[in-house]
Amino acid sequence: MVPASSATVPTLTAALAAALDGTGPAVLPVEAPDAGGPAPADDLAGEVPDDVALLVRTSGSTGAPREVLLTAAALRASGAATEARLAGPGRWLLPLPPAHVAGLQVLVRSILAGTEPAVLSGPFRADAFAAAVGRMPDGDGPRYTSLVPTQVHRLLDSAEGRDALASFDAVLLGGAATPPGLLDAARAAGARVVTTYGMSETCGGCVYDGVPLDGVTVDLDPEDGRVRIAGPVLAAGYRGRPDLDADLFEVRDGTRWLRTSDLGRWGDDGRLEVLGRADDVLVTGGVKVPPAAVERVLAGLPGVGEVLVVGVPDPEWGQAVVAVVVPAAGAPAPALADLRDAATAALGGPAAPRHLVTLAALPLRGPGKPDRRGAADLAARELGLPAAVRDATPRS
Repeated sequence: MVPASSATVPTLTAALAAALDGTGPAVLPVEAPDAGGPAPADDLAGEVPDDVALLVRTSGSTGAPREVLLTAAALRASGAATEARLAGPGRWLLPLPPAHVAGLQVLVRSILAGTEPAVLSGPFRADAFAAAVGRMPDGDGPRYTSLVPTQVHRLLDSAEGRDALASFDAVLLGGAATPPGLLDAARAAGARVVTTYGMSETCGGCVYDGVPLDGVTVDLDPEDGRVRIAGPVLAAGYRGRPDLDADLFEVRDGTRWLRTSDLGRWGDDGRLEVLGRADDVLVTGGVKVPPAAVERVLAGLPGVGEVLVVGVPDPEWGQAVVAVVVPAAGAPAPALADLRDAATAALGGPAAPRHLVTLAALPLRGPGKPDRRGAADLAARELGLPAAVRDATPRS
């Protein structure tokens, strides 16, 4: 994972600042070997509304590339709500790719706070992160950063990483589901972690620790439990994709809503719990199994460092549940029987993995998100499935 090129971030930041105050064109950051160079949106085919400041290119987990249109007003609303929820304006460290919404928001929040972001260049390593933290000035207001779970996992494996993590006034943690054990370990190490939920269409995280930011409203579709979001942080839509606009955005009783692809529920404490993507659900023996729920159970077991639950084709069950595990540092790999027992006790027999595949690292995509499709392909290969069967592995 290469977070950013320090040579390009100042150029991108300047372009974003001009777009936010209306003196420059909308910005489309591009991924390249020297990632981060801005491209004016009006140099591209298709029209961009005047109030759009930023286009974020994303393909999601399966779909074709799309460009999300974020207005200056939405970005400012998101930044103000973040400052209100945290300790006010602050100085940020950028350890994420600046072509993705989480990294871009570090730059936007810095612009709105009137501060200059510190940048972590090169592959993400605990020593490099600690060095970047050491270069941040002291006594200049609160210090923040934004990370994904894989990065936190790596930082907790070293003393200097743990110390650096604990030095921030808040660490926004999103991009993927956070295993409870990882969250507990980070907080035990002194890190002030705030879990976030959101997407490019909501200017990034808009629900912090299960509570919507000020101005954001969340509800659940009564028919299928999908998460729906409303508020000033919503994107204007997609560039050149009126079909997606019509499919994912709707107006109900005068309020515009985004219908996400995520399933959710309200916890006993009234906080939002995201159960995973609707299209990730596995069907084994005719029973629906949400992978994220199984992952939460398995992540807390001895020997499990990181885990993804995926499905592979099975002639008897339709899909067989597979646990793809990265063993915890210095620990032996867990036994399949132990994983099955824990999943069965918590969620019932259909959720119990039928296979265990161990890897040195999970495949990743984008800004460090686990790649379910890649993991399913690796699992099928490790289990010796023929190529024709591997090609039919569900693209979750």
